[in-house]
Order: sequence, then C-alpha cells, then structure tokens
Amino acid sequence: MTLRTRLTLWYTVVLAVILVLFGSIVYISLSFTLTNQIEKTLDRTADDILLTMSDGIPEDLAITLRALDLTSNVSVQILRDDGEIVWQSGNTPLVGRAFDPENLSMDENVFSSQEILGVDYRILTVPVVSRPGNEILGYLQLGTSLATVDLVTQTLLVMLLIGELLALIVAAIIGYLVAGAALSPLDQVTETAIQITSKDDLSRRIPHLGRQKDEVGSLIQAFNATMERLEGLFNTQKRFLADVSHELRTPLTAIRGNVDLIRKFGVADEESLDAISSEVDRLTRLVRDLLLLAQAETGKLPLSRDPVELDTLMLEVFRQAKVLAGERINVRIGNEDQARVEGDRDRLKQVLLNVVANALEHAPDGSEVRLALTCEGQWAKLSVVDEGPGIPEDELSRIFERFYRRDPSRNRIKGAGAGLGLSIAYWITRHHGGDIKVESSIGEGTTFTISLPLLEGECRPQEEEDLKSIEIASKEE
Repeated sequence: MTLRTRLTLWYTVVLAVILVLFGSIVYISLSFTLTNQIEKTLDRTADDILLTMSDGIPEDLAITLRALDLTSNVSVQILRDDGEIVWQSGNTPLVGRAFDPENLSMDENVFSSQEILGVDYRILTVPVVSRPGNEILGYLQLGTSLATVDLVTQTLLVMLLIGELLALIVAAIIGYLVAGAALSPLDQVTETAIQITSKDDLSRRIPHLGRQKDEVGSLIQAFNATMERLEGLFNTQKRFLADVSHELRTPLTAIRGNVDLIRKFGVADEESLDAISSEVDRLTRLVRDLLLLAQAETGKLPLSRDPVELDTLMLEVFRQAKVLAGERINVRIGNEDQARVEGDRDRLKQVLLNVVANALEHAPDGSEVRLALTCEGQWAKLSVVDEGPGIPEDELSRIFERFYRRDPSRNRIKGAGAGLGLSIAYWITRHHGGDIKVESSIGEGTTFTISLPLLEGECRPQEEEDLKSIEIASKEE
C-alpha cells in the first residue's frame, strides 16, 4: 500500500470517527430534547387535572375534565387504587386497562415508556392523594404518543448517515488529491535517487518549485545538501587517489631508474644510492603522514593532555628551522611571550614544524622567515611569517586540503613534502580546541597564525633582555 493511500485512509478514518461522534451527539441531544418537552407537557397537564381533585375524585369528574383545556395529543386515565378505570379521555387507545399497570403501586410521580397497540408512548403515573391524610385515593396516568419523536429522530438518523457517507466520499477524494500533490516532490526525490544510482551522477539535484520552508521543501534541501556533500567527498577521494598515485609513482620511478642504471653498469655508485635513499625517505614520510591522517579520522590517534610551554617548544623548532634553512634563508624569532597550554607536546611541535617547513619551502633565497609567540586574551598565538610569493585569495580556502599545491606543475625543491603537512597541522590544532588561519598577499608573503587556548593565567610577556639573548644565540648558530 502506497503512502498516499495510507494517508488518505487515515484521514478518512479520523474524519469518520469525528462525524460519528458529532452525529451521535446531535441525535441524542435532539431525542432528549423532544422527550423532555413531552414530559413537561405531561407534567403540566397532570397539575391542571390534580387541581380539580384536591378533595378526592369527584362524582362530576367527567364534566370537570371536559371543561379543562386539555392538550389534544395527551391521553388521560383516572384509576382507583385497585386499578379500575374511572374515566379516560376520548383520544385514549382502546386497550381496556391502565397504560402502565406496573407503576400503580408507586407513591410518587413516575415516567415510563410503554408500547400500546404497536405505538410507543411516554407515560406519566401520578398518585391522587387526599388532603389531609395523604391517603392514596387513586392514580392519574397520562400518555403521549412518541410517533412524532420517532419519525423526527429516524429522519435525522437517515440524513446524518447519508450526509456522513457523502462527506467521507468527498473527503477521501479531496484527501487523495491533496496527498498526491503534497507527496509529488517525493517522487522527484525517488526518481533522482534512482538516476544517481543507475548513472553514477552525483551532480544531479532535485528542483523544488514549492515552499522552501515546508517539510517536503526541507527534505529536498537536506537531500540536495547531502548530494553536494557526497559529490565533494567523491571528488576529493578521486583527487586524493590521483595524488597518492602520483606521489607513489614519482619516487618509485626514480628508484627503478637508478636500480636499472646499477644493473646496467654493474656498479652501485654513490650518486645512485643517495638518490634511492632520498626517494625511500620520501616514501617513508608519505606513508607515515597518510597513516597519521587515517588514524586521526578514525579516532585512533591518541592525544595527551599535559601542560606545554610554547615558548620552549618554539625555540626547539627555531633551532631545527635554522638547520633546514642553512644559508639560503634567514630564520629569526620576533616577539616571544611565555605561554602555557594544555595538549600533546609532540603533536604541537609537529604542527609548528610543518608550518615552518612550508614557509621554508616557498620562501625565496635570501629572504626571511620570522617566528613569534604572543598572548591575546585567553589565547596563545604562534605566527610564522615568510616573504614568499604569496597565495591567491581564491586558493586560501583550500590551503589545508590534502595534497593541495599552489604549483600545478608540482615542480618543487628537492626534499619537499607530499602536501600533507598543513592538513595534519590543521587537524591537530582543531583537536586541541584551537584554530589555524592564513593571511597572504601576492608578492608580499604569507602569515600563518596558530591559536591555542591558554591555561588560566599562564602567560607572561617576555623581557627585553631575553629577546636580545635569543637574537644573539640565533646569530651565533
């Protein structure tokens, strides 16, 4: 059974229950009202008759009762205490007995329903009491036919049944059409999903011409957002596989070429062995970085939470950067506050080292790379500034993607990484509750800023004498 049919059935069933309840209330209310009016008429007529019998049942009762303005549809019987009929009105059914023999022994007014000659009657039995003495002298029974009430209630019942049936039919048709119109976008969702599956086309989207804020519109927006996300992940995966293939093929080709040369000449020269060793190191770094990212994404990369002195850590990275830069680039330290954060010391050092290595890779010969540590509010900020060619603004958002390179030709300096360093740095920083941002201007250089939350009160500006000693130490090295 389709969703459209189920919705229509549920809507129709609920409406049927409501109509039945409403019809029952109307039917019962009308029947009660008509019966209550009849009982009031019987009560009023009984009171009029009893006024004529305040001293008992008179001999001229028949004459007295005829003089009363009795309601024409009320039948009256006067009975003695033994049930003998003393008098009855001319419109009384010819039954030869009391209307309600069972209630002739009652000492109070009693209403009852009786069937007389196949017709339903509402009967009121009233004892005739002497004053004083309160002796029951006889009984007064009045009856009114319920034929009119039955006719009205039956007519109402038929009209309610016919009306409810017609209402349900119309409601079912309208509900089916409305449900179809409301659910028609779901058919588009299904059709699009089938086309995506059959044609492997993740670029397809579902058009929605209705309201964007209703439930179906929200579903379509969520579906389109999911497909956009999947398409991006799929394209990233393809690009990732292509980059990994390239990174693996390049060193393997170099190794294979050098091995072929060694075989050809039968001599393992130092140059070939150095080239093979360099490419093996490059492969080792690539595999290590890929393993690190894989562990990070699966949550299997543990990060310790210990106090870390960022100023000491920056000095260690500064010394390593001096070795990596050699005479080609001048590496120095700018401002250095004393700051402590909570985190994994080795991983935070890896973050700063990866960023510095990236700066050294792109900085031109004779330029300067500057490291700095400052405290701003509750944050410790490590900055790495280079004087390289800069990054175009439209590429800044992709700088932390895996294997992303600003140089499409991939011609970089010897020993350069595989383009995973910044991606690893980004992940480690975010999982320390921090952030890493980049600002760049073409031809003026690039600034990376690593922000980490400070331990409470763990920041002190560096003294001027300390800065001078750092500058002297860097020059001596």
